[in-house]
Amino acid sequence: MLKADVRPTATTARPRRSMLSAILVALALLPAGAAQAITGGAGNGPQTTLDSAFDRQGMWIWYVDSSSGGSPASIIAQARRSDVGTVYIKAADGGSSWSQFTTALVNRLHRGGLAACAWQYVYGDHPLAEAKVGAAAVAKGADCLVIDAESEYEGKYAAADRYIRALRARIGAAFPLALAGFPYVDYHPGYPYSVFLGPGGAQYNQPQMYWKAIGTSVRGVYEHTYLFNRVWDRPIYPIGQTYENPGRRQIKRFRRFAISYGGQPPSWWSWQETNTVEWNALGSTTAGAITGYRPITAQPLLKRGSRGDLVVWAQMHLVGSGERQLPVTGIFGLKTYRAVRSFQTGAGLRADGVIGSATWRRLLRVAPYRPHWAGSARPAARAARSVGPARPRAPLSATLPAKADELAAKPGP
Repeated sequence: MLKADVRPTATTARPRRSMLSAILVALALLPAGAAQAITGGAGNGPQTTLDSAFDRQGMWIWYVDSSSGGSPASIIAQARRSDVGTVYIKAADGGSSWSQFTTALVNRLHRGGLAACAWQYVYGDHPLAEAKVGAAAVAKGADCLVIDAESEYEGKYAAADRYIRALRARIGAAFPLALAGFPYVDYHPGYPYSVFLGPGGAQYNQPQMYWKAIGTSVRGVYEHTYLFNRVWDRPIYPIGQTYENPGRRQIKRFRRFAISYGGQPPSWWSWQETNTVEWNALGSTTAGAITGYRPITAQPLLKRGSRGDLVVWAQMHLVGSGERQLPVTGIFGLKTYRAVRSFQTGAGLRADGVIGSATWRRLLRVAPYRPHWAGSARPAARAARSVGPARPRAPLSATLPAKADELAAKPGP
């Protein structure tokens, strides 16, 4: 998403250029009666309503003062006109809180019938500080928290592990947490999806599906994204774009594909870049799912020679299934091949050592093993007293470079 801008911050870790990652955008309109049940805060426990803040069309706010003039009343009025029920507001950048996200603003939006979620851009240089400011946003009443982690976090498994564990220790295991990351998983073999979306991590997946910026079609971005994101076994809430003037027809088509792919309402990046035509497209009636279209339901194929975080994820499930001696390396070698065959035999599948759709479906029924990637970061004296080898800080595949940055063509601050 868009980071590295210091204008609204209360404290600043260091100046950075914008990641050009115009990300997060919004979900659906909250009925006035339900709004009272959607109030945040780490001490409130799990949601008791049938829906969450993610289950409404939303809009992402980068700068409050550039969104409907910064007026909460105007933001509420625009949201109501355009069937937007959740507002995502930037609350932190790295280890620095942004002063625009306040309890007063959250309460005002709640009174106006909107859910208010916080999002933070994270880098992985100071994960404990990032966890602290994320938790501070939750304490201000946020209905959910979204992690915007992009290229800076590639390869940083230990940092991601520390961040998630520290964040969950502060906000609790049930608080609604989402990841807004790269949509094309296969482009980023060293990105720690398996940490952010793994055990103890985010319960929701919000991929940044900016089809026009990526240079593809609405259909293309859905098919590529969903093929590789289903294996994380988290509900997918697509983020679309209103920047770069994609047009009314494309916005409505994006909404219809969301229905075809499960019905989770999309969100949109971003408020300050949405024009009148686009606001009207968000609030207009759609024709439902795409007529005559069959969504992609296959799972990604893994076999000997495959490398990357998808392999990490498969190995975590294989270890969870009983293959305790299998190292989690992100490299599909002979040991993984044998473990897959053993699992397939036990599951009554064809034992070909290849992880295809049928094997993925059975693997995903298994509770995955959770590596402790941060475990090797121990003071020397304590490490000397520890029994056994230090845990690795990352799988071998963490060093693999990204194949491309599909989100490179994004607006700056």
